[in-house]
Amino acid sequence: MDSFTKRIEKLRPVFEKIAANAYVSAIRDGFIAAMPIILFSSVFLMIAYVPNAWGFVWPKGVENNLMLAYNYSMGLLALFVAGTTAKNLTDTKNIKLPKTNQINPISVIMASMISFFILAALPLKIGSDMTYMGTQGLIAAYLVGLIIPNIYYVCIKNNITIKLPPQVPGNISQTFKDVIPMAASVTVFWAVTIAFKTFTGTNLPKLIIQVLSPLFKASDSYLGLALIAGAMAFFWFCGVQGPSIVSPAVTPIMIANTAANLQLYQAGEHASHVLAYNTMDFVMNFGGTGSTFVLAYLMLIFARSKQLKATGKAAFIPGTFSVNEPVLFGTPIIMNPIFFIPFILTPIFNIWMYKFFVTALGMNSIMYTMPWTLPGPIGIPVATGFAPLSFVLVGLMLIVDIAMYLPFLKVYDSQLVEEESAAAASDAQPAAIAPTVEPGVAVAGAAAAKAGGPEVAVEEPKTEHLNKPTNVLVLCAGGGTSGILANALNKLAKERKLPLQATARAYGQDMDLIEDMDLVILAPQMDSQKGNLKKITDKYGVTMVTTTGREYIQLTQDGDKALKFVEEHAK
Repeated sequence: MDSFTKRIEKLRPVFEKIAANAYVSAIRDGFIAAMPIILFSSVFLMIAYVPNAWGFVWPKGVENNLMLAYNYSMGLLALFVAGTTAKNLTDTKNIKLPKTNQINPISVIMASMISFFILAALPLKIGSDMTYMGTQGLIAAYLVGLIIPNIYYVCIKNNITIKLPPQVPGNISQTFKDVIPMAASVTVFWAVTIAFKTFTGTNLPKLIIQVLSPLFKASDSYLGLALIAGAMAFFWFCGVQGPSIVSPAVTPIMIANTAANLQLYQAGEHASHVLAYNTMDFVMNFGGTGSTFVLAYLMLIFARSKQLKATGKAAFIPGTFSVNEPVLFGTPIIMNPIFFIPFILTPIFNIWMYKFFVTALGMNSIMYTMPWTLPGPIGIPVATGFAPLSFVLVGLMLIVDIAMYLPFLKVYDSQLVEEESAAAASDAQPAAIAPTVEPGVAVAGAAAAKAGGPEVAVEEPKTEHLNKPTNVLVLCAGGGTSGILANALNKLAKERKLPLQATARAYGQDMDLIEDMDLVILAPQMDSQKGNLKKITDKYGVTMVTTTGREYIQLTQDGDKALKFVEEHAK
């Protein structure tokens, strides 16, 4: 296994490059920006149809009014995603351009939405068919969002714009500067639309769905589901945030399947598409990537080593809400050969059980989209419309996951107990020799004294009060892990009345905040993005700092260390 992990370590730079690719990032971040639309519209969807599980049906007029908000938000999702994807790629392109000659992101958003509307709307004798403006048009929306910023980039970089005299006000000059790149962008997709209708009789989004329909079906197979679940866990085991690589490829499929499940359910049929949006959150990543929901609880109950007991205490609450970085880095699981088998196989077994319940036992699949932080044992029943079998499934998943992780946890726990005993015995020797400890792992003086040796003085971090207002931004993949550290800093600042304010964001969300920050802390799960982030922080003259896994967990648990960390790095 040691040889195996060394080979995996060699592949890590390749995976990091994929995760950090500007186009992959733009797709991922563009979709994240649209998540409020999905969650907002799902509220109306649930009010309209969840009562059906208990035999209550709204009058048709009430149902139509409830669905109005859903149809004009989720029904236009691809239109909005075209704009958000283009905006995120534009931000990346602007880093390469002089500050005095930047692409106007507002103009790019408008051009992308106009172009996608031309591409996706099907004219009828009366009105237009908007079918492909929603979930079925997502792939085409990504194409628009990735192409238009490049058209703008070529025009702006080479000054292919309408130039006005310097005496003309900047806002007027910018308007004319945007005319040529906008015209070029819209013209390109107008021509593509005409060509597709002429030669295929349909539009691009519809053709994409037809071509990729075999892939949609393959993703719902046992093999396809295993590849998706296993790939996410494998990338995370290598130290690269798995969903950041896998999600952009399968999100259009998951969103389309979620909408299709609801339509089947409304028609009185079986909601049979397994790979829906929350399938990844609640089933494959039951408690986080690797399906680690049960692991922190197992540590609390069964672990004898101090390290795993401490990890269990710190991780069981975040892990309940699918923030499992305390488990991943505190155990650690990443690049730990003992946990390779359960970390890869547990999510695969979970999704196979889920598929069996849907396809063989007739349980309705997920048809509503819930926040990813909803605990899996609650999220699965809610997202399936409280399907009776979903409660049985949750119980079975908990049993299987415990059986998968417990044997490996006991092996690792025994190793740690031996190491801790050896360290304590070494401390008890008269000629004390400092024990060799892994970086970031502290040996407490009190523990040494308890073992019978002299108490070792542990130097507390010296904290100097911040004497100026300091703004800190913590970034992670979904905003959960970063929230733990930001909340810890804010709590400490309030208690000590320090001029410190911290906020947490998902990487790619509200990146304009960086301009107003004194320090940006990148959570270890997003280490692959440090190159991209450095370009942004350098642009605004802001300090960026990365963290290791064990170090980050310590910062969330030790206020003095966290404050000292900020003081050392903030300008």
